[in-house]
Amino acid sequence: MKWGIIIGAVLAVVAGLFYFGQQGGTGQSAETAALPEGALAEVSLPASLTQEEQMGERAFAAVCADCHGTNAQGQDGVAPPLVHKIYEPSHHGDMAFLLAAKNGVRAHHWKFGNMPPVAGVTQSDVTNIVAYVRALQRANGIE
Repeated sequence: MKWGIIIGAVLAVVAGLFYFGQQGGTGQSAETAALPEGALAEVSLPASLTQEEQMGERAFAAVCADCHGTNAQGQDGVAPPLVHKIYEPSHHGDMAFLLAAKNGVRAHHWKFGNMPPVAGVTQSDVTNIVAYVRALQRANGIE
């Protein structure tokens, strides 16, 4: 009886290790971006990006990542992750991103303070940035 329990426990541990090893250890895909220090969200990366999304990725890195973090993961004490259910298209439409970049936005979902307007960013830049953020969101189950 003792050996049966021990063997059963060992098999359960092995099965668990196999399962979580197949899932990348967290249930996320193997395409999950590394979580930088201070990042607020794990982000699974899309398998590919359209040309517009690639331009958005570059623009995001240039004007958004300093606050919202690499791959829109957010930064503790600085700015929220944009790959978050709060920013799904049905709650914050694409125009909300354009208006936030143009006019800034008063803090209302998070305690990071107000977001200032983003100087030098064009409507075209924001359109591409939104395409990139939406691609990240879709890759993370946010539709």
